[in-house]
Amino acid sequence: MVQSEKMSALGQMVAGVAHEINNPINFIYANLSYVEQYTQDLLKLVQHYQQCYPHPPQALQEELKAVELEYLAEDLIKILKSMKVGTNRICEIVLSLRNFSRLDEAELKAVNIHEGIDSTLMILQHRLKANVQRPEIKVIKEYGQLPLVECYPGQLNQVFMNLLANAIDALEESNQGRTFAQIASNPNIIHISTIKADNQVIISIADNGLGVPEAIHSKLFDPFFTTKPVGKGTGLGLSISYQIVTEKHHGRLYCNTTPGQGTKFVIEIPIRQFSHDAAA
Repeated sequence: MVQSEKMSALGQMVAGVAHEINNPINFIYANLSYVEQYTQDLLKLVQHYQQCYPHPPQALQEELKAVELEYLAEDLIKILKSMKVGTNRICEIVLSLRNFSRLDEAELKAVNIHEGIDSTLMILQHRLKANVQRPEIKVIKEYGQLPLVECYPGQLNQVFMNLLANAIDALEESNQGRTFAQIASNPNIIHISTIKADNQVIISIADNGLGVPEAIHSKLFDPFFTTKPVGKGTGLGLSISYQIVTEKHHGRLYCNTTPGQGTKFVIEIPIRQFSHDAAA
C-alpha cells in the first residue's frame, strides 16, 4: 500500500513536471519554423544585395570578412536544424513521461500496450545508449497485432520499467571483465515481443546476459530479495511487478532462464478484466 501511494505521488510529480516543460518547449518548437523561414529570407536578401552591389565600400568588405558571412550563413542553417531536432527530441521525451506516469492508474482503461513499452524505452534511453565501456544495448522489438488491452496503465508501465531496468542491469553485469571489442562482437541485446493468444496478450522481455542461477530462481519474486550490491536495488521491483500482474490484472508473470545464455520474463494478462471488484 505504501509503495502504491509512493508510485501514485511520483506519477503525479512526473506528470506535473512534464506539463510544465511541455508548454514552453511547444512554444519554442512552433516558433523555430518561423525563425528558420525568416533566416532564409534574410540570407536571400543578402545574396540579392551582393548581386546588385558586387563591389561594396572597403569598410563594408572588411566587416563582411570579419564576420565570415559565407560560413555564418551555412552554419546558421545547420544550427537551426539541430535546434529543431533537439526540441523535437524533448517533445518526444515529455510525451513519453506523460504516457508513462498515467494518472488514471486507479481506473481500468483500454490502452495500446506498445505505447507503454515505447514510453518506458524512451525514459531508459540514457542507459541503453553507448558509453566508454560498451556499445549501445540493442533493442529488438517484435510487436504483434494487439487489440487495446484493459488494464491499469500506470501500474503496468511500472512493470515494464522494472523488467527492462533489470535486463539492463543483467547485461551490465555480464559485461564485467569484457573489453569494448569483445562486447561489440557479441553485443548486448534486449528482445521484446508481444502476441495475442486467445483472450490474452503475452509480453516477453528477454536479455542475453548471464541468466539466473538455479539456486535463486524460486526466490526472484520474494519481497526484498536481491542479488544487487547494497544501495543498488531494494529487492521490491520484481515482487511489486508480480503483485501488479497477478493481483491487479489477474494474469501471470514468470521467468525462463538458462545460466550463461540469458533470462526471459513473460507477462500474460487478459485483454478484458472481468472481475473489476477483485482488481480494485
